Amino acid sequence: MKRCIALKAVTLALIAAVGQSASAAEDTIKVGILHSLSGTMAISETALKETALMTIADINAHGGVMGKKLEPVIVDPASNWPLFAEKARQLITKDKVAVVFGCWTSVSRKSVLPVFKELNSLLFYPVQYEGEELEKNVFYTGAAPNQQAIPAVEYLMSKDGGEAKRFVLLGTDYVYPRTTNKILRAFLKSKGIADADIMEEYTPFGHSDYQTIIAKIKDFSAQGKKTAVISTINGDSNVPFYKELGNAGLKATEVPVVAFSVGEEELRGVDTKPLVGELAAWNYFMSLKNPQNDAFTKMYKEWAVKNKLPNAETAVTNDPMEATYVGIHMWKQAVEKAKSTDTDKVIAAMSGQTFKAPSGFTLEMDPKNHHLHKPVFIGEVKGNGQFNVVWKTKGPVKAQPWSPFIAGNDKKKDEVVASK
Repeated sequence: MKRCIALKAVTLALIAAVGQSASAAEDTIKVGILHSLSGTMAISETALKETALMTIADINAHGGVMGKKLEPVIVDPASNWPLFAEKARQLITKDKVAVVFGCWTSVSRKSVLPVFKELNSLLFYPVQYEGEELEKNVFYTGAAPNQQAIPAVEYLMSKDGGEAKRFVLLGTDYVYPRTTNKILRAFLKSKGIADADIMEEYTPFGHSDYQTIIAKIKDFSAQGKKTAVISTINGDSNVPFYKELGNAGLKATEVPVVAFSVGEEELRGVDTKPLVGELAAWNYFMSLKNPQNDAFTKMYKEWAVKNKLPNAETAVTNDPMEATYVGIHMWKQAVEKAKSTDTDKVIAAMSGQTFKAPSGFTLEMDPKNHHLHKPVFIGEVKGNGQFNVVWKTKGPVKAQPWSPFIAGNDKKKDEVVASK
């Protein structure tokens, strides 16, 4: 009799515990964070993980989403491109996340696309990329080429940008740099630049010896025409590249470098004094002055100190961090509009979503092509590692996922991908 009573008590306790666990689960919405926290891309992606956690914590502090708390699930694909797909599948099938915020490189995004399509889940991708893609299951909150690469080269060719006539296309050897440079070659050709005036070089991920390449750039630029470097180097290779640039005495006034993957976070590991005047093209800079950015930078600095992040006292924000912040808030708005985390309902509700971003502009999610309308800024590196804006668009620019400079794309139209 005593044994039966004891077993009954244990059973009731277990049922109560399971009930409490189920109730707790019903009160939360799991969201995935898929960023490299180790390996060559950790220098860039770790800050995006922290931005996502900060944004989630802020949303939770203000009532959550539909009255439910967001529960972040963090995985580390470790700069290993096939592992991104494995970790994405884990987040969706095992952890049951409603959405994933993540990836940096295009090769990592390409790796996970089949998983998100097969399982009909959502990825918010926060980094500038090469375009030539339009997927139902992805929202692109970074820049398309016409929102970064093309305006940057147009600036370099202008009087204000130095009227460059020769170009070095220097990048990491993978999808984004090669496709972007294919677009830029075609664009330069349309402007009358000959193939002989374009030098194209690639290095592997993690490359650290740029002495030979810098020497080749110096030789290439010494042939009588103003030369500029377009850098699509990604990850920790930017540190030795900029160090060698400084060591070689190649100044911005002689051969300017405009970077598409270097922002405030990457420059924290470099002595920026020899790099004053070098350029970067983005849709956001930490140095922008407006109330939204003041609040955003203050929030992140406080987050860094509170969570004892490395070098918290010098914490910075950058473009992909802003894109992460905007993407999470837009997803929240779409879920609340749809009154559901169902993928197809959220996709429909994302159409036309707007958000007043730290850039100072109200950004809109295009109703048809899953890309944001974004402003474009070109900034010069300052001695303190920040950027001084030297050029900007008057307002947000609509993304062109399919570049008109690639043959055949003139026949492609931005489509309502939700119907695919």
